[in-house]
Amino acid sequence: MSRRVLLLLALACGVAVGNVYFPQAVSPLVAAGLGVSPGSATLVVTATQLGYSLGIFLLVPLGDRLPHRPLIVGLMSVTALSLLAAGLAPGLPPLLGASVLVGVTTVIAPVIGPMAAGLVAADRRGEVSGTLLAGSIGGMLLARTFAGNVGEWLGWRAPYLVAGAVTAVLAVVLTFVVPRTVAATDQRYPALIIEPLRLLRAEPELRRSCFYQATIFAGFSAVWTTVALLLTGPTYGFGAEAVGWLALIGAATMVCTPIAGRQVDRRGSDPVNLVCMIGVIGAAVILVPGGLGGGVGLATLVLGTLVLDVAMQSGMVANLVRVYAIRPDARGRLNTAYMTCAYLGGTVGSWAGTRAYAALGWFGVCAFVAILGVVALAVHVWRTAQPHVRPSPGTEPESNVGRSAPPRSR
Repeated sequence: MSRRVLLLLALACGVAVGNVYFPQAVSPLVAAGLGVSPGSATLVVTATQLGYSLGIFLLVPLGDRLPHRPLIVGLMSVTALSLLAAGLAPGLPPLLGASVLVGVTTVIAPVIGPMAAGLVAADRRGEVSGTLLAGSIGGMLLARTFAGNVGEWLGWRAPYLVAGAVTAVLAVVLTFVVPRTVAATDQRYPALIIEPLRLLRAEPELRRSCFYQATIFAGFSAVWTTVALLLTGPTYGFGAEAVGWLALIGAATMVCTPIAGRQVDRRGSDPVNLVCMIGVIGAAVILVPGGLGGGVGLATLVLGTLVLDVAMQSGMVANLVRVYAIRPDARGRLNTAYMTCAYLGGTVGSWAGTRAYAALGWFGVCAFVAILGVVALAVHVWRTAQPHVRPSPGTEPESNVGRSAPPRSR
């Protein structure tokens, strides 16, 4: 796989992931445009993330069953139509329905990740995973910045319509770019759907990675769902574009994730996970003064969200490398289990964060994130302290990372 193809695949990941995250920046505009409460408008974010979780569970396993090129192009084409439908929705219920469909079909990144891992040498998986994740991060950040500014200027519908057009163009480009691959399994679809559940039951390292990411991603989603309410509320009184500019500051994560990938290749996943969990707890503490407003409060929001973004995304790289090394013949199904758990955690985090903000304000959100970080850290310390546990794939030093045993018989 050439560098040019890798960068184009990273761009595809960015556009697809951006479709999940840009509604976070326009939910206040949706509330004003459709005449609903801000809390009700945040359901658009939750609906998109819920759809993404469903799409990962229902569609990503097909990456082990079908050639990747038609699967990826087909999903992006349906996503484009769903975004256009969302942009034309006459009310909140149709918008929620279209948002679920957008989430279900924009699962390009978790399809591309296992494909790319199978096309490179084992000692490059951390680097490649970090590059693809950097593309996803770029899409996440730029999408929120774009949506906040364009939405403030042209209304909440414009980001959906533009995103639909961009996704349609990229679907055409990927028709000529995605490498040709063959199916890794001939299992029927019902068996593919059940397989991730079986893998969750059979593979303790998969369960561990799922728990880590679901917990941390819940805190991440809680912050980014409610920070829009904080910035556009009476504490700061900013417009929706402020959310986008705040997200853009997190562009440093595009540089940090490839570095994290190289550290995983060198040191293993567990040390990187440990640093990331400590970072999440520190971010929660830094974010607390953000609820007070003013220049100091804004500065802590900038620093805290940056630390949170870096910690969450770097932990994602560490967990992915661990997961990909478990069974090379089932990477799509392993990724299905992992990403489904992660985004279910994000969905719960968005919902719980909104409730915490309504009940206790910004301090409640920060406390929620800190508790999640402490729980993840406690489990990680306990797990890695067990003397009888052998080093797992993705936790060994450089010479062993990614060198999996031959595929197990089914």
